[in-house]
Amino acid sequence: MKSHNAHFSIAILVMSTFVSLGGNEAFAADLVKVQGFVKARNGDVMVVQTSESPNLDILLTDATKVGQVEGVFKARRKEMSMAALIPGLAVKVEGTYNGENQLVATAVSFKGNDLQRAQSIQAGMHETQTKAQENREELERHQEAITEQHQELAQNKASIDAAVARFGQLDDYYILDEVTVYFANGKSVVDPKYMAQLDALAQKAKTVNGYMIEVKGYTSSSGSTELNQQLSEDRADRISNILIQQGHIPLTRMLAPGAMGESHQIGSQDTEQGEAANRRVVVRVLQNKAMAGV
Repeated sequence: MKSHNAHFSIAILVMSTFVSLGGNEAFAADLVKVQGFVKARNGDVMVVQTSESPNLDILLTDATKVGQVEGVFKARRKEMSMAALIPGLAVKVEGTYNGENQLVATAVSFKGNDLQRAQSIQAGMHETQTKAQENREELERHQEAITEQHQELAQNKASIDAAVARFGQLDDYYILDEVTVYFANGKSVVDPKYMAQLDALAQKAKTVNGYMIEVKGYTSSSGSTELNQQLSEDRADRISNILIQQGHIPLTRMLAPGAMGESHQIGSQDTEQGEAANRRVVVRVLQNKAMAGV
């Protein structure tokens, strides 16, 4: 009887050992080990490029252990934060697949020198991306400036065309007096020597029945077209203000000042005298032909 019980106990022990070993083999079969390079991090998902898959999604959880292996034989393990799992890092991952066929990482390990290398890569990429972004912003600013310049050129051309058209409609007027005022290069300040001439023109105009005052400003072609257009307008405005404020010409007798810019060059830009001749404002006293006989 004792021998029978002993044989039964041995049988139970053998069966238990077999079941236990079988269970471990089944558990070992479920454990997955992969290694590769981190390509991206998206929240709790880490994308790893392996020799078998270019984009293997690995799920990280609060239970995932992240460590850096140290020592000559890589026997020591230093716990690290998941923040260390940056793109470019070479990693070894252990985990199991869940019910949704996702590889859930139980442990992620990497070497210290691999982390330093990945950090250097990240720093270089950040610098490159920053520079690229700066270049894009600079290009956009240049493009905006070019667009604005094109718009200004179009507006200036329209202004010049309108002025030419307006002053080209003066065929019905007689020119009874004219004064030309010359300016220093890039300046709109009126030389005092012209004040007496402008005053005399204003006084003569007041004796003319139905008179109008025409003021047209010009520049040389030196410098940018946009600045010259504005300069010609400033010069014409200065002369108009002198005629109104000091010559006491009513606004109703003033034609709108014409900013002619670089148009109608009368002197050669190749000589100092020719260029100076182009920096001018021409003031004319006009009388409508229909009013001449009144």
